[in-house]
Amino acid sequence: MKILVTGGTGFTGKALVKRLLDLGHKVVAMDYKEGIKTQELRSWGAEVVIGTVTDRECVKKCMAGVEIVQHLAAAFREMTVAEKYYWDVNVGGTKIMLEEAVAAGTVKKFIYCSTCGVHGNVDNPPTGEDGPIHPADYYQQTKWEAEPIVGEYFKSGKLKTVIIRPAAIYGPGDPERFFLIYKRAATGTFPIFGNGKTLYHPLYIDNLVDSFVLAMEPGKGDGKAYLIADEEYVSVEDLAKRVGRAMGLEIKTPHYPVWPVVIAGHIVEAICKPLKISPPLHPRRVDWFRQNRAFKIDAAKRDLSYIPKVGLDEGLKRTFEWYKSEGYLK
Repeated sequence: MKILVTGGTGFTGKALVKRLLDLGHKVVAMDYKEGIKTQELRSWGAEVVIGTVTDRECVKKCMAGVEIVQHLAAAFREMTVAEKYYWDVNVGGTKIMLEEAVAAGTVKKFIYCSTCGVHGNVDNPPTGEDGPIHPADYYQQTKWEAEPIVGEYFKSGKLKTVIIRPAAIYGPGDPERFFLIYKRAATGTFPIFGNGKTLYHPLYIDNLVDSFVLAMEPGKGDGKAYLIADEEYVSVEDLAKRVGRAMGLEIKTPHYPVWPVVIAGHIVEAICKPLKISPPLHPRRVDWFRQNRAFKIDAAKRDLSYIPKVGLDEGLKRTFEWYKSEGYLK
């Protein structure tokens, strides 16, 4: 099949493009800038188009002959842009993608990558897809605002759609999300702000890619949203210790009050934002110690035949080996 992957050079997008090519599909990967990653995708055999999902003509070009759309592109963790930019990309861009998918006349299914963050802090963990919706920031809010739009295209009979809400993605190929955890653990001491019992639900990259591939199958998941995560959620303190063990270390986890760090995060962000500087500390980073993230994946197992194949300890070990091989860690 011919498959369009937006956000094709991102951590998840790149892994998905590789899997789809390995499965024998023809892949069009769309991303907003040229670079080493786009060259790598081309070397694998993908067609790469440079452009943004807010550019209708570019989207129209990419959509020609496409049978499956994997819409992963999003404004994410961009601290130096206006909030409207998040809406333009995450909501407006999704609208354009849906409209052009229908206009193309060949698209059999549209898969939209949302986020588990639409649920915000999980008061009664674990939660399912029908749990309360409490987006904690503008990124999560705009990802949520796009979900009903995607759903409406299914209800109206215009498109078969599936919504994927990934948990905390990590794994080889990711130089950012989990790297700070490994970097801290490598020192032998991992500071814990608060009681360390806050729940965190990891998602190994290969497991996530499995879900995107499964969602492409005819009749699977049509019109529904699915939380995708690993089998196991853990406390942040347990995660830190298991990262240490994946590195061959038994780390110390001293505890400190969390509120001074929360206040500092707001102050640093307020100072950096007008200067268009990415803040070294911000509320979202501190929320890691405060907000529960624990999810049920029963629906994905039932409807998509999703089974997380890579467990947490194995995933952490593979990720550490990648960080070492790429020179991030010794």
